[in-house]
Amino acid sequence: MAVEIVAPMVGKVVKVLVTVGQEVEEDEPVVMIEAMKVEMPVVAPESGKVSAVHVKEGQTVEGEAVLVELA
Repeated sequence: MAVEIVAPMVGKVVKVLVTVGQEVEEDEPVVMIEAMKVEMPVVAPESGKVSAVHVKEGQTVEGEAVLVELA
C-alpha cells in the first residue's frame, strides 16, 4: 500500500530532494518547504521506494497536500 507524505502546512516547495525510484530511509528529508520565512524538511514516515513526486520547486501547496508517495 502506498504511503502518502503530506505538507504539514501551507507553504512553498523550496527543494525536492528525491526522485521516482529512489529508496529512502525513515526520517530522511524528501522535500523542503518554506512557511512563514522558515525552511523546514518534510521527512519520510517510514522507509520505502519513491513511487510518485506530486510537486515541483517553487510550487505553493496547501496543508495536507500530498507531496510524495512511497511504495
